Amino acid sequence: MLNRQGRPTTPGTSDSAAPHTFTGNRALDQTEPLLFEVGRLETTGVDYEAPKKVKARLGGLARKGEIGLPGLSEPEAMRHYVRLSQKNYGIDTGLFPLGSCTMKHNPRLNERMARLPGFGDVHPLQPVSTVQGALELMHTLAHWLTELTGMDAVALSPKAGAHGELCGMMAIKAAIEAKGEAETRRIVLVPDSAHGTNPATAALLQFEVRPVPVREDGTVDPESVKALLGPDVAAIMLTNPNTCGLFEKDIVAIADAMHDAGAYFYCDGANYNAIVGKARPGDLGVDAMHINLHKTFSTPHGGGGPGSGPVVLSERLAPFAPVPFVRHTDQGFELVEDTHQAEKHGAHSFGRITAFQGQMGMFVRALSYMLSHGADGVRQASEDAVLNANYIRAGLADLMSLPFGNKPCMHEVLFDDHWLKDTGVSTLDFAKAMIDEGYHPMTVYFPLVVHGAMLIEPTESESRASLDLFIATLRDLAMAAKRGDKERFTGAPYFAPVRRLDETRAARNPVLKWMPPEPISEAAE
Repeated sequence: MLNRQGRPTTPGTSDSAAPHTFTGNRALDQTEPLLFEVGRLETTGVDYEAPKKVKARLGGLARKGEIGLPGLSEPEAMRHYVRLSQKNYGIDTGLFPLGSCTMKHNPRLNERMARLPGFGDVHPLQPVSTVQGALELMHTLAHWLTELTGMDAVALSPKAGAHGELCGMMAIKAAIEAKGEAETRRIVLVPDSAHGTNPATAALLQFEVRPVPVREDGTVDPESVKALLGPDVAAIMLTNPNTCGLFEKDIVAIADAMHDAGAYFYCDGANYNAIVGKARPGDLGVDAMHINLHKTFSTPHGGGGPGSGPVVLSERLAPFAPVPFVRHTDQGFELVEDTHQAEKHGAHSFGRITAFQGQMGMFVRALSYMLSHGADGVRQASEDAVLNANYIRAGLADLMSLPFGNKPCMHEVLFDDHWLKDTGVSTLDFAKAMIDEGYHPMTVYFPLVVHGAMLIEPTESESRASLDLFIATLRDLAMAAKRGDKERFTGAPYFAPVRRLDETRAARNPVLKWMPPEPISEAAE
């Protein structure tokens, strides 16, 4: 077999023929132990003056033993974290095909704007008179979000997607309580094709979750929704485009049915990147929808944040938006920070959902993205995201099986494991082999409505050349699986710093604390 440069290669095997090195390094591929394994507890790379004695305020909770952190010189610390960074895989490393996660390029212009003085060093407790520019930016961002979605109001403060879901459902719950229906409307409908956090959010608010099956084409049938409606239904939480990568073509009929029953329509906006500038959720009958700024409007992922999940609200729910929110007055911009202030402006806010005003850095990055693209640019981004997903679908459909038929998808394409039958290779095996090829695996085993799911979202960031290489790589893997090259998959990854882990055991019995290894006694001569 030849690689891209035409040189012979033997995929699926480790480099056992190469000599082992004393250090464990392989040229520039350097091993990196834990800090606890290289550091020294008795030293530190920084000299501190002895602290002044102070009166203890911790009672009996003060630490009695050593803290146990290893000391490193500055070069050692720098090398450690640089080497770790070289083991990362991110959008700056290569195509990131995770489905339902929208891992797209983050323009460096956005980063520069977020670091401007006044944005990068703003503090949430500054007097309002000193942060007029920041408040104007938030006000402008809110305007763009309501214009793009066709909604009446937006809550900027939620910190990420699930937090935004919680905010939207809390607004729905507040509206139900205001109508005196809190005791009766306890059911939330959640389609099987919805995002996995949706039922968890509803349950957290003490709603009873009732599933809605999807039909054979992967979408929700309005008649299935109508059959579940009654005076006890509070809302539906529907993802559109859904997690199968399909647009819910009957969304208006579903929204009408919900409203006719006196219930509300929450739309999960995690996949908004597919329809920005093409369809406005407000025009489709949506009452509340969160927007992942860190997905749709290109702000960094990773490390649990920083995320941002503003929630747009319809006219029915706008009065129940959380505080704080920004108002523009003749005296400038003001921040309405409590429910009493909100009531003066005719709002019936359910209160705060977070300590301060939200993620300012994310607001700056998202608005920078919007202003640099313009209305036509964000629309083209959506079109290109859909085009790229369909390009991958067309390039793999003859080898990998599509659960809902070979028909156009939205921003992500969903394959199942039917094509792997009798090969001895599983979805997980296939994903692990992608690591050896230099790619992060796609989303696997989700959505649950498809057996052995493989969900791929290339986003609009990728060029045709990068998509062609990705498709060619997956075709090579698929053909290897079909011709019985099982070893290439079941032992993968071969070339990662850490080989395949027992993920089930790691999840059930995590090792959360480093312990020194037991000393090895040497035999006497």
